[in-house]
Amino acid sequence: MDLIIFDLDGTLINSEAIILGAQYETFRRCERIHPGREAGLGIVGLTLDIAMARLAGLAEPDDVLTETYRQVFSAMRVQAETDPSLDEPLFAGVAETLAELRRHGGLKLGIATGKSRKGAEFIVARHGWQGLFDTVQSADDAPSKPHPGMIQRAMAETGAAPERTAMVGDSSFDIEMAVAAGVVPVAVSWGFQPVESLVALGARHVLRAFPELPTALGLPKAVAA
Repeated sequence: MDLIIFDLDGTLINSEAIILGAQYETFRRCERIHPGREAGLGIVGLTLDIAMARLAGLAEPDDVLTETYRQVFSAMRVQAETDPSLDEPLFAGVAETLAELRRHGGLKLGIATGKSRKGAEFIVARHGWQGLFDTVQSADDAPSKPHPGMIQRAMAETGAAPERTAMVGDSSFDIEMAVAAGVVPVAVSWGFQPVESLVALGARHVLRAFPELPTALGLPKAVAA
């Protein structure tokens, strides 16, 4: 492989609590009825304005809804410093597997997320990932998933070929984006959307645990540092 690209929410980090908490509070402030957990998690991965509009059943983004969520989420990020219930921990095996992948000579790693660039940079800093990823694509850099723009930009920045690039994600948007970009779609089974739907959309591999990734992609064992 030339490049492995990862989604963040629901793939590398478990951000369910803070995302749903911010959604519910946003809908309360905007005097709307939140459609529930499944719907709330089902839009994670889309660019924020599109995600909130879809969650509210709107045909077009609503600036008030989007900005309210942004403010609520930022406040909860501050609250999370003293409230463990709003933490965004890594899923099991993520840290160790990313470190192993980094030891593969010539293999590059990337991020493609519906978060803003500021949000992506926060997660990178939060988990000490500075220098780990060769390319980071966010909602500020390309059209919302499932448009293939994020993957196309990541490949252009790293010189990766589509057939030697993989996209690892937990949502339909990730898999559809990978298929549209002509790269290898890899689904994770612990994320925010049912894995059966990801397989139906074209996921070539399904990870039951994160450390399965190198073997699924046929990578040789990394040389220890």
